[in-house]
Amino acid sequence: MLGRSGIEVLLAYVALTKPRIIELLLVTTVPAMFLAAGGLPPADLVLWTLLGGTAAAGSANVFNSVLDADIDSSMRRTRRRPMALGQVTRPRAFAFGVVLGVIAALVMGFGDPTVPRPRSPLVANAYYVFVYTLALKRRTSQNIVWGGIAGCFPPLIGWTAVTGSVAWPPIVLFLIVFFWTPPHTWALAFRYREDYKAAHVPMLPVVMEPAPVSWRILIYTVITVAVSLLLWPVAGTGWLYPVVAALSGVVMIVESVQLLRRALAGKVDADLKPMRLFHLSNSYLAIVFIAAALDPLMF
Repeated sequence: MLGRSGIEVLLAYVALTKPRIIELLLVTTVPAMFLAAGGLPPADLVLWTLLGGTAAAGSANVFNSVLDADIDSSMRRTRRRPMALGQVTRPRAFAFGVVLGVIAALVMGFGDPTVPRPRSPLVANAYYVFVYTLALKRRTSQNIVWGGIAGCFPPLIGWTAVTGSVAWPPIVLFLIVFFWTPPHTWALAFRYREDYKAAHVPMLPVVMEPAPVSWRILIYTVITVAVSLLLWPVAGTGWLYPVVAALSGVVMIVESVQLLRRALAGKVDADLKPMRLFHLSNSYLAIVFIAAALDPLMF
């Protein structure tokens, strides 16, 4: 059995993969599989897809943890991450990321030969590491807009795993995540603006005043809701999905408007209450995608 130190090391390696981010990826993968199958997809296909996707995302997050160790150590939100605390050495963390990447590649290449194995998790992995982490994050305030594309792949992964091809419904799901990512991330960046500033990461709230950032958050939120409603005619869903998407979208827009009002009133930092929108956006994405999964089971 593992002793206390062994358990701590194990937990450190798990933390390197950023499980909460992986949870979000899974929330957008499985519903796409339900939608593609028009009901329950094969259990073994779901298992293989989630295993490969989890390994690929975990690998990308490990490499991100290694490359951003200096940033993590200087920010309150991340200073207790394994690399910042020195719980895992850089060579071992890098090797762990490579192993997870190899596992992802093997899962995507083997298993039941009759089941299509999408390679897009590996593409998302490379995009997250090389485009977002290395090329964009420290150089431009638009980092999360284009770097966030890596997090949009799961719906495509889930859909192509079931059908073996791409269609308009997964593209709509892709775009939902694409437009949802900036307001979600900028809300968090409002809360930790000083941390990002100290770490020299040009998140939009660092380089721009609260009011114009809040306007952008509202615009992206409205677009997100509008795009989410496109899934109704494109995928031919029943009434459950559009009702849930519309109602949850109204709540998101209202909260974005409230954030803008606080910004226009001169509120800053904690007085902006940006975490309300951040947490709400997490729930919104989960609710919309769960509705997309449940709809074909009901109609």
